[in-house]
Amino acid sequence: MNETLDITISKADQSRLTVTDFSTLPFGKVFSDHMFIAEYDNGEWSNLQVLPYGPIPMSPAISALHYGQAIFEGLKAYRQENGNISVFRADKNFERFNKSATRMSMPSIPKDIFMQGIAALIEIDEKWVPAQDGYSLYIRPVMFATDPYLGVKPSDKYTFALLTTPTGQYYSKALKVKIETEYTRADDGGVGYAKTAGNYARSLYPFQEALKQGFDQLIWTDAATHEFIEEAGTANLIFVINGKLVTPSVRSTVLDGVTRDTIITLAKNAGIEVEERRVSVKEVIAGIENGTLTDAFAAGTAATVTPIGQIGYEGKTYELPDPASRTISAGIAKTLNDIRYGLIPDEFGWTWTVK
Repeated sequence: MNETLDITISKADQSRLTVTDFSTLPFGKVFSDHMFIAEYDNGEWSNLQVLPYGPIPMSPAISALHYGQAIFEGLKAYRQENGNISVFRADKNFERFNKSATRMSMPSIPKDIFMQGIAALIEIDEKWVPAQDGYSLYIRPVMFATDPYLGVKPSDKYTFALLTTPTGQYYSKALKVKIETEYTRADDGGVGYAKTAGNYARSLYPFQEALKQGFDQLIWTDAATHEFIEEAGTANLIFVINGKLVTPSVRSTVLDGVTRDTIITLAKNAGIEVEERRVSVKEVIAGIENGTLTDAFAAGTAATVTPIGQIGYEGKTYELPDPASRTISAGIAKTLNDIRYGLIPDEFGWTWTVK
């Protein structure tokens, strides 16, 4: 980072810590006392401030509401065994945030603002970082267009915000997922690789339909043929086939997941063969039937490593091996968490100690 930025600090009159039950933390519903805000206008970022979490005044005509210029990220801070607070792979999230910004015709956020904003927010709200095993502080960077103008063009004004929410596990059990062959999440030439709000909006209806059928999540397939697996609704997908870690390769319709990249690195470091390639639905179903597919899991910042227990396809439900027997994903997940919580050395330089 370069020189220290001038960030205005306005503290909340009263903390909500005393009325927050840290034993029950539903994901994304409990927010810390403060948030970070920066504003973009006339080609520059200014008005950097940490202020009490709460509503932001805005015009009902802002571009984000009408034309969808909105992007976000997700990363986590962990309270380590020695009491330090570290943020995991913030550099990677920063890079992906600006990749999304470029695709959505939005300005890049300078690295100093992104990183020092996170540090300032955690500094003031460090008591919100949970100490329980398996818990963390989820950090949500978001940028949205704020021009009060009803015209289809990139906005001239934007707001960048950082929100934090303490959280436990995103999923508490093995997932029952459905391979989706009617609706699509993303298509070639589109914005599937960007973390933009519209990608998630278009997934909501098919996701609700899947819930009605008893599924927890969807496995999205390619828009052209529905023959190839791409990702889940909230995470990348990874399989173990014939002892190899196999995952759909990153392309314009598949998000370049930070956790996915982390797991691939850890697997290779452990001597596990990794294949990043197109993965067909037929291969997965055949692998379950003949026993060569021994593991499948969702990988994401929120999901971390969540086992898939059942896969539904064309009206049939396929049972996967008991998650308790899956040594490869369990071993990788343990190593990942040990690094995050400072239980073993971070030889990859992934953790950034902020306090």
